[in-house]
Amino acid sequence: MEKKEKKTTRLLLTRHGQTVGNVDQVLQGQMQGELTEEGREQARQVRDRLRTEHIDAFFSSDLKRAIDTCTIIAEPHRLPVQTTPLLRERDWGDFTGELIPDLKDKVWPDNVESIDHMKERAMAFVQLIKDRYPGGTVLAVGHGILNKALQAAFYGKPMHEVLKMTNAEVREIEL
Repeated sequence: MEKKEKKTTRLLLTRHGQTVGNVDQVLQGQMQGELTEEGREQARQVRDRLRTEHIDAFFSSDLKRAIDTCTIIAEPHRLPVQTTPLLRERDWGDFTGELIPDLKDKVWPDNVESIDHMKERAMAFVQLIKDRYPGGTVLAVGHGILNKALQAAFYGKPMHEVLKMTNAEVREIEL
């Protein structure tokens, strides 16, 4: 009996470029966000580095800062950017829009999205691309905490064991 070979899907997990909110230390969460000029330049550097890489699909969170980053990276490939709420940043509830340094000793509101829910969203995205692009390469632009949750869930690690991604960092994951 012939053994069926499993096709590995390659995920190029990317964080959006620097935003005005990053610079101002605002907890953006699911706010749209706006790239700074440095953030656009970071995206252009990723674009140039991956220009000749074969990429089958581009996905982005449906938040503006991620879409703008992904659109820049996808330019030379002439492929559409597919958006999905599965890659959205963590919903910080009532903390959304607050200055991060001001939150140090505050009690977390009940409406902050749980880590388990973020991991479920992230793994639903992983399953989606494994199903649609078996053996392919997909570049996905997400956010700092969501990308961390995806890696934690995929590798079976606690969140604190996954290094935070810098703006426009790309990590390759074989699914």
